[in-house]
Amino acid sequence: MLNGSRSLLQSGIYTVPEASRLSRVSGGRIRRWLRGYEFPTKHGRHRSPVVWNGQLDPIDHNLALSFLDLIEVQCIDALRRTGVSWKTLRKAHSRAQKLFRHDHPFCTNRFATDGKSIFMEFRDTEDRTSLWDIAELQRVFDRIIKPFLKNLEFGRDQIPVRWWPMGQDRGVALDPKRNFGHPIIFEAGVPTLVLARSAAANGSIEVVARWFEINPKAVGEAVEFEQQLAA
Repeated sequence: MLNGSRSLLQSGIYTVPEASRLSRVSGGRIRRWLRGYEFPTKHGRHRSPVVWNGQLDPIDHNLALSFLDLIEVQCIDALRRTGVSWKTLRKAHSRAQKLFRHDHPFCTNRFATDGKSIFMEFRDTEDRTSLWDIAELQRVFDRIIKPFLKNLEFGRDQIPVRWWPMGQDRGVALDPKRNFGHPIIFEAGVPTLVLARSAAANGSIEVVARWFEINPKAVGEAVEFEQQLAA
């Protein structure tokens, strides 16, 4: 867990509703994955444990997600949508955590697949690369996970440092070290929500661009991004 204002500034911070808006995963599912939940069975009540431990402590008793938590939510959601069972997913997540000594292994840049199994790239002490089969899959993996990973920018440790939700050739980015990880026009640092609301209120992208002294194209991308989230 992270503590202190410095950690919050460096890790990004999202409420469950904010994470749900950005990931398009329901808040209820996010809470269940990070808190665990109970459900009735014919033998009594069963408790399903957390899928992973969130990076942040609760804030005012409310669940909070970091940037890595947000990315992990999307990877797990993608795997579930391909038909991966919870048993397989939990097994894969646990193995990967131990292998890479990281609490958020699914959002690392070590994924590969043959369409039947999930593999993760592993480098040994001599920098030789090998693939480790962490779980069997029943459906195609590439079509969902790989496109998503292409929009992530990774550091030298293969951990995501930035997310370009419209692609790295567009201006919108989520950077945990800027604006608490919320979407901005990266070059200017202006929140996309501020630009989109300003354009809606004024009715002119060009005028908003002059107000914030940025390119009209950047304002247009902010508007497009926010409209996609609202759709």
